[in-house]
Order: sequence, then structure tokens, then C-alpha cells
Amino acid sequence: MAASHIFKVVFVLQGKVWEVYAKKVGHGGLFGFVEVEDLVFGERSSVVVDPTEERIKAEFAGVKRTYLPLHAVLRIDEVKKQGTARISAYEGGNIAQFPMPVPTPGPEPRK
Repeated sequence: MAASHIFKVVFVLQGKVWEVYAKKVGHGGLFGFVEVEDLVFGERSSVVVDPTEERIKAEFAGVKRTYLPLHAVLRIDEVKKQGTARISAYEGGNIAQFPMPVPTPGPEPRK
């Protein structure tokens, strides 16, 4: 039997770096988006409650699948063990990504 793997997805949202864990990640059907499905969170049986993870749980409550813009995704790793979902400060400083147009196929030009 193959070992079960999950994905750690790190992305930027609202000026912060978010780290979540999911069972499925793919390119999906929307052009320019990464599809993240079946988010997993830590067990609630522990006495210590992480407020950051609780905030992420509340944000994605009832969400089966989410689509992240491709330019917001920093990294996707396939891991063997789940870690703790978290939100951290974005350490980008004064540097911002230059907006680039995404080439899309269009109709042929008229002659």
C-alpha cells in the first residue's frame, strides 16, 4: 500500500503568507489558478489551541475546493506528515512584483 501524502501550499493573501495543507492540488479547470482541494487541519483533541490555525479553519469553513491565483502561490510541497497551518508576516520589504499580462489565446486578427 502506498504511503499517503499531503501537500503543503504556501501563498500570499491580504499581505500575509498563508500555509495550509491539502490532500489534492492541481491546475484545475480555471486558467491561471491552482486548485486546492480537501484542506486538512490538526486535531481538536489537544488542549493547546493555536489561534492562527483556528482563524484559517474559520476562513475555509465549509470550503471543499478553493482556487488560488497562480501569481499568489509561492510554493507547493508534497510532504509525508502534516504540519500546523499558519499565517505569518510577508517579509517582502519595499519590493513588489511587477504586474505582467497573462497571454491568452484569442481570435485571429482580421485581414
